[in-house]
Amino acid sequence: MSYRYDIKLAAQMAEASYKGRSNASLANAWRDGLDENDVQAIFLKGDILLIPGSNSVMDYLKYNLRVLNIGGKRYRLADDDTEKGASGTVWHQGFLAHAKTIFDWLQRKNYRPKYIIGHSLGAAATQILVRTYGVPGIGFAAPRPRRSPGAIKHSNLCLCINRDDDAVCDLPGSFHHMGHVHKARARRSVFGPDHSMKHYRKVIDEQQTSGHLRAHWPG
Repeated sequence: MSYRYDIKLAAQMAEASYKGRSNASLANAWRDGLDENDVQAIFLKGDILLIPGSNSVMDYLKYNLRVLNIGGKRYRLADDDTEKGASGTVWHQGFLAHAKTIFDWLQRKNYRPKYIIGHSLGAAATQILVRTYGVPGIGFAAPRPRRSPGAIKHSNLCLCINRDDDAVCDLPGSFHHMGHVHKARARRSVFGPDHSMKHYRKVIDEQQTSGHLRAHWPG
């Protein structure tokens, strides 16, 4: 039987993950943390895996999450950079490398998640690791990690919640999400930082109040 989780609580945890153990809401739930090779992840009591997005410029460059400008040079997602995972699924190479760093850490620690929550770059890893472990997961502001469309094993366990005004969720353009995608229309678009969890929490409140988004995943 799949583990069930409150979506609003998952969003709160995803936002808290950026402050790590210093966040009061995570301190009592903390079991272990990863900060290695520009990859961060948190393993909570109850076997919840929490994966924040990018915390450094190196994250962007190494794992190719966003289009951005640094020192006048433009970096972008390369649609042709792909690699097969252990299951044979073809993933975006940068996202797969990020997810594999987390997988290797979990293996070394002998941890197995019951539920996975991620934001942004962490949401790309969430999709891959849901496929790996066969457990439910939610990705907020999720980019597209899969080369091919269509259902694959365990895709029914994955939920991506994406604002319809968040351009990151449409990248890379020729790739695809895994699982169910809930496209959330915000009452008001935010210029610039609509990708942050602060703004995702607001749109989740709006969507649940209007009855467009369920309270738990899986429902």
